[in-house]
Amino acid sequence: MAIITINNENRIIEEAGEVRNFLAPHGIWFERWPLGERVDPNAPPEEILLAYDCEIKALMAKGGFVVADVVNITTETPNLETLLDRFRAEHTHSEDEVRFILRGNGLFHVHPEKGPVFAIQVTAGDMINVPKGTKHWFDLCKDRTIRAIRLFQETAGWTPLYVDNSISEEYVPLCLGPQQVAGLARTPGVGIKI
Repeated sequence: MAIITINNENRIIEEAGEVRNFLAPHGIWFERWPLGERVDPNAPPEEILLAYDCEIKALMAKGGFVVADVVNITTETPNLETLLDRFRAEHTHSEDEVRFILRGNGLFHVHPEKGPVFAIQVTAGDMINVPKGTKHWFDLCKDRTIRAIRLFQETAGWTPLYVDNSISEEYVPLCLGPQQVAGLARTPGVGIKI
């Protein structure tokens, strides 16, 4: 389940409805899609795309997407650190970035025009988008694994457009487990700012 951290406010949001309500004004969609009962998250990409055909078609109609694929990143991915470095720097895209997480987890930091930077920790079952033109960056969590369905508005996909005066280096990726979230939420005065 997605977890939002807002470091400048020492705030954590983890209930699905609250996550959805927080993200909506930023143009970010958040949904929970079913896992496991339809298809093994490790199945071949064509089986996964077929299993989620209804949801994919609905998103395509909603956002003008024309192609979907499945990306699989693990510790065995060649040049993993080089690949991740492309996404760790603050950037935008000329189209929405859409992900449905099948396995693993990662951390999107979003730098809105108005309001503080916030992080969205995504895990299996989460579907989010980052709207085109939104400053953001991404990193994997400790398990260094993510498998996701991606949707694109152009058949060639998107290219990161890097931001001048990036602030991404000021934020260390911090993925939280359930026990850490519970501990922070119950401990008065404990912040999550790094």
